[in-house]
Amino acid sequence: MPSARSGPRVSALRAAVARLFFAGIPTTTLDDATIALHAEMPFGGVVLFRHNGGEPAAMRRLTDAIHRLDPQLPPLVAIDHEGGRVHRLDPPFTRFPPPAVVAAHGAPAVRAVAAAMARELAAIGIDLTFAPVLDVASNPANPVIGDRAFATEPEAAAALALAAFRATRAAGLLTCGKHFPGHGDTAADSHLELPIVEKTRRELTRTELVPFRRAIAAGIPMLMSAHVLYPALDRDRPATLSPAILTGLLRRHLGFRGVVCTDDLEMRAIADHYGPGEAAVAAIAAGVDLLLYCHRQDDLRTAITAVERALAEGRLDERRIAASHRRVVALAHWRARHRRSVPLSSIGTRAHRHLDATLRADAQ
Repeated sequence: MPSARSGPRVSALRAAVARLFFAGIPTTTLDDATIALHAEMPFGGVVLFRHNGGEPAAMRRLTDAIHRLDPQLPPLVAIDHEGGRVHRLDPPFTRFPPPAVVAAHGAPAVRAVAAAMARELAAIGIDLTFAPVLDVASNPANPVIGDRAFATEPEAAAALALAAFRATRAAGLLTCGKHFPGHGDTAADSHLELPIVEKTRRELTRTELVPFRRAIAAGIPMLMSAHVLYPALDRDRPATLSPAILTGLLRRHLGFRGVVCTDDLEMRAIADHYGPGEAAVAAIAAGVDLLLYCHRQDDLRTAITAVERALAEGRLDERRIAASHRRVVALAHWRARHRRSVPLSSIGTRAHRHLDATLRADAQ
C-alpha cells in the first residue's frame, strides 16, 4: 500500500482509500464540517456546483482554502463546465453556447471556446473540468445529452471533442471525457432512472466507442463512466459497476491507462438500486479509480467505511486500491506541475463576450 499524507489519527490505508473519493461541500465557503471530514477521511478532491458559486474573488478564496487542506498534495477542485445548460457559474463568467452550437462553427471555434473557458476556470483555481462530452448525439429524443454532444456522427464527435480536450489541456487544466461507453442513445435521464441501451456490441463499436477510442489514443487522462445498462456488454450491471465494461472493454481491449471516475453515485440510476457503500465497493471491484459523492457527506463517509470493511474482509484487494491510488496521485501531480497564475481579470473579458455573441448571432 502506498504511503499517503494524512493527519496523525489517519492510517495510511484510510488515507489511500479516501484519496479515491471526491466530496461536495454545502456552501460558498469551506465550512468546519468539511474541514473535519477531510481531517478524518482525507478525500482527494471537491466537486463544485451552482450553490458554491459567487464572485470570482470569493471563489478563488474557496479553492485556495480547499487546496490548503493538504499543502503537499492539494485536493483537486472540479466542476462540470461544458457551456450551454451545463454551466455552474454566474456572471461575470462567460456562458458560452452548448457544444453542438459551437461545433457548427468548426474546430477553430471549439478550440477558442475551450481555451476561453479553461482560462476563466484557471483564474479561480479550478483544477479539473468534467468535459469534454464524448457521447454521440444519435438519439434526438435523448433527454439528457442532446446539444451537450458535439455531433450526431461518431467521427465528427470525436474530432471536435478532441479539439476541446487539447485546448483545455494546453491551458493547464485536467479534463475528463464522458460518459463511457456512451450516453448519446439513451431515452432516459440517469439522474432520474437507469437508462438501457439495447444496441449490439457491433453497433456500440461503430458509434458509441469511436470518440472514446480516439480520446484514449490522444492521451486523455480521465474518463467518466455512464450509469447506463448495456445488455450486449453486461446484462446485469450498469457500466459504472461492470467489470466487463470497465476492466474488460476499457482497460484490456481499448488500452486505457488513465483514471476512471464515476458519475455522481448519488444519481438515481445507481442510488435507487444500491446503497452508497455497496455502490462504492462494486465500482472499485469493476475497475473505477475515483468515486464521486457530490452532495451528501454522510454517503461519502458510509462509502469510505464500506471500502475499508471490504478490504478487511478480503472482498477487495489492497493491490487494487494501490493501483487506483497511483493513478489518482499521478493526476494530482500533473496538475501541480501545470498550475499557473491566471488573473481574475481573465474572466468575462471583452474578447470572450465578443466570441460568445458572435457564435450566438450566427446560430440564429
